[in-house]
Amino acid sequence: MCSILLYVRVFVNLNISIQQKMAWRQILFSTRAILEPYSTTGSAKFSTKSNPYLVKVGIPEFLNGIGNGVESHVSKLESEIGDFQKLLVTRTLKLKKLGIPCKHRKLILKYTHKYRLGLWRPRAQAVKS
Repeated sequence: MCSILLYVRVFVNLNISIQQKMAWRQILFSTRAILEPYSTTGSAKFSTKSNPYLVKVGIPEFLNGIGNGVESHVSKLESEIGDFQKLLVTRTLKLKKLGIPCKHRKLILKYTHKYRLGLWRPRAQAVKS
């Protein structure tokens, strides 16, 4: 509402062309979303999936979270790399020297990058009763 009043005050007093007015209008209304990110008028963007509790991440949990057969390399990576933090900075050549197939290397590197950025975490295993 504040940006609309500002818009009216600015353009009543200024002598500018219609194209310039339209450009200013687009700027004002596009920054409105930045200034008011939690407006109640928009639709809520909540996830319906429940996030399981966070689990301490090690090499086995990480590879099991990736899936697709990558978990078969747990013993090899634990013995050669040892630490999960070292796995996060391991490069493809090191994984290749360990004998990990290309498809699995790509998956490991993809998910380590996502993990470092905070975009992905391995899901905790559901406890079966």
